Amino acid sequence: MRIGFIGLGTMGAFMAANLQKSQYRLMVLDARRDAAARHLENGAEWGASPREIAERCDVVFTSLPGPAEVEAVVFGPDGLLAGARPGLAYFDLSTNSRTLMQRVHAALAEKGAHGFDAPVSGGPKGAETGKLAIWVGGDRAVYDQHKKVLDAIGDQAAYIGPIGSATVAKLVHNMAGYAIQTAMAEVFSMGVKAGMEPLALWQAVRQGALGRRRTFDRLVDQFLVDRYDPPAFALKLAHKDVTLATSLGRELGVPMRFCQLTLEEMNEAMARGWGHLDSRIPMKLQTERAGVTIAADPAAVQAVLDADKG
Repeated sequence: MRIGFIGLGTMGAFMAANLQKSQYRLMVLDARRDAAARHLENGAEWGASPREIAERCDVVFTSLPGPAEVEAVVFGPDGLLAGARPGLAYFDLSTNSRTLMQRVHAALAEKGAHGFDAPVSGGPKGAETGKLAIWVGGDRAVYDQHKKVLDAIGDQAAYIGPIGSATVAKLVHNMAGYAIQTAMAEVFSMGVKAGMEPLALWQAVRQGALGRRRTFDRLVDQFLVDRYDPPAFALKLAHKDVTLATSLGRELGVPMRFCQLTLEEMNEAMARGWGHLDSRIPMKLQTERAGVTIAADPAAVQAVLDADKG
């Protein structure tokens, strides 16, 4: 099997190198030829264009900055689509646009080829060590055929669903992380201005309930299964805590926009008469606004948790 790899930046260079370590024959391409120096030294071929790589490889990966670069590589005059043939499997490892990847998938399908959105998570260190999550959307049977190749790049390759599904998962993951980052900046700046030494504050809070549990596992008991009664911690008590925190921020002159919005959400939930329900009940306001229902089967959720422990 010959594998094509386009985009040898911080992440791509490591992922391509790991494919070589797994003894796959590689054809590489980057905007800068010097980025491929070590791959070429280790036996990789240089591809003249995305088209040539598509014509000569069985599987093609791209790791690119974003949608504009992926669109050019796929749909350009000498792009992957021009060289695509039946059976070709193309995995885009970039964080990309769902709409674009759906277009890519449809265009490749017309030629009998297969397109996948396959964003990764783990950062440069994960790319180097192979400790990467790879979320894949597309045809399940074709994914299964190429799972071994994906395993050479990351240790947590997983099929998510139809084309575009993996991109949605990646954007949810990243947006959650940056929103939490913003909230953390607010509350830590408040704590330090209140007189706490930063390291001591960090040491203290990481031992609390929030610090002891994986971020997304906190969705399990209430939000994911749509069960807020009986409460683990009542909204009326959480409302008191958030009111005290935002009041302290005002007293100290610390802007806390995210935290104030949290209080407003709690105020609305309290006005609904939900004070006796679990403190996560304000999350239901957003599902109502979005017009979606989230109520997973508790047994299925537990099966996911049990599999993770195994």
